[in-house]
Amino acid sequence: MSNHKCDAIVVACIDFRFQKYIRDFTDEHLSGKLFDFVGFAGASKELDTIMNQIDISARLHSINQVVLIHHEECGAYGVESTPERHARDLQKAKDAIVARFSNMKVDLYYMKLDGTSEKIDQ
Repeated sequence: MSNHKCDAIVVACIDFRFQKYIRDFTDEHLSGKLFDFVGFAGASKELDTIMNQIDISARLHSINQVVLIHHEECGAYGVESTPERHARDLQKAKDAIVARFSNMKVDLYYMKLDGTSEKIDQ
């Protein structure tokens, strides 16, 4: 195990339209915390890939929190990019994370085109 530790991992989409909003979000919600960041098209849509990144972050950096951010009009989802589909996929990801890491805090968010975000309640 590495002696490099951080608090969390943030998984968000690569979409350039949201990068400033995501930085603002992390400044507000993770103020004073260290975190790993994964940018991947569709965020947690490709769950196996994202789980691998979370595994690595947990193993190497001893994280205790996962923040997943999906967004409105996601091209990786195409016509399936609805708030309901994102909420379902976020919940599926949370269930998988908690099944593997029982003490992991998992926060789910859906970001809109104007940069506002809403927490998806489980």
